[in-house]
This record gives sequence, structure tokens and C-alpha cells, in this order.
Amino acid sequence: MNVTVSRKAHFNAAHRLYRPDWDANQNEQVFGKCSNPYFHGHNYELIVSVTGPIDPQTGYVMDMKVLKDLIKEHVEDAFDHKNLNEQVPEFKNLNPTAENIVVVIHQKLKPHLTSDQALEVTLYETPRNFVSFKG
Repeated sequence: MNVTVSRKAHFNAAHRLYRPDWDANQNEQVFGKCSNPYFHGHNYELIVSVTGPIDPQTGYVMDMKVLKDLIKEHVEDAFDHKNLNEQVPEFKNLNPTAENIVVVIHQKLKPHLTSDQALEVTLYETPRNFVSFKG
């Protein structure tokens, strides 16, 4: 029997959506206001869900304190109050779209789970725009 546990978190970050190989006009046509060369920011909301068997000894799928600490170390400390394009190494050559951010977060957290635990990450860029990735 598998059960899913989830933890909410948040971080604030700035980014710019653009491709350096495109001119300003093409970037604006594709990315609109998000291609602003002076960047823009979001208050990102994050839901990290771990699905797996309940440990018969503890009654946990995963200790929520451990999950909280993993999110803090690998996501909040890495992204919060940062310019994603300029300060986060994973986005040096990767456009920090919500889709790419959620995949990067998944890649940062998944190695810290056991092989019988599945991970899903949902990232809200705005209250109405969000993406999910299960890997």
C-alpha cells in the first residue's frame, strides 16, 4: 500500500525568459513581458509530494522534518531571493521557465529519496499558473 505525503514551501526569485541567440524583437514576440532585460520576479509556491509504502516501524512514508530540511537546503536556500539567470548555476544555459524550474527542483530532490519513493513536484508561478513534474 502506497501513501502520498506532501509539504508546501515557497521562495521568491527573479528571472528573465529569453534566448541569447535571438534578437530582442523575437524574444519579446515569444516571451512577452517576461523577456524584460531588467528581469521580473515571482513569489513561487511549491508542493513536494513523496509517494511510497508506510514504514511499519515508524508509520511514516517519510519523516516530514527530513522532507522540510531537504526542501530548505536544496530549493529554498538555492533559489530564494536570487536572480535565477545569474545566480543559480543550473540556469546558466537553461531558460528558467516554470517548466524548467520544476524539473531542476525534482532533479535536486530525487537523489535524496529511497528507490521505493516516487516524487512529484508542483510549482506555482502565480496563483493561476502552475506546472507539475513526476519524473
